Amino acid sequence: MVDGPTTQAYQVVERYGSGMFRISGQTYTSSVLVFPEQTVEWPVASFADVDECAFAHILEGAAQSGGIELLLLGCGPRMELVTLGLRTPLRTAGIVIEPMDTGAAARTFNLLLSEDRQVAAALIALP
Repeated sequence: MVDGPTTQAYQVVERYGSGMFRISGQTYTSSVLVFPEQTVEWPVASFADVDECAFAHILEGAAQSGGIELLLLGCGPRMELVTLGLRTPLRTAGIVIEPMDTGAAARTFNLLLSEDRQVAAALIALP
């Protein structure tokens, strides 16, 4: 388990690992979508589950949060490539996707959010 910074102004990934996340004081035992002001469970168990339906959840959350310019995709224990077919709906909505391992995505989310960037993170839980 890895600890991170804590603040209450925005959602902050405080811990991740062992199949769970602790975000702004709340524990989640699944993959999550983290937006600046809310975190929701994401029905994705592994990178193989990431499809157009999984990205529909992201687009819906981005619209509700007032807009997102950058999506950090925590792919699990290692970075994976995102196909053009999956990137296109995000690109159409004005969202750039950056895939990386889940730990890097969580840390980068906290950093960019502290800079008031319009960022979200789709984090696949680590085993």
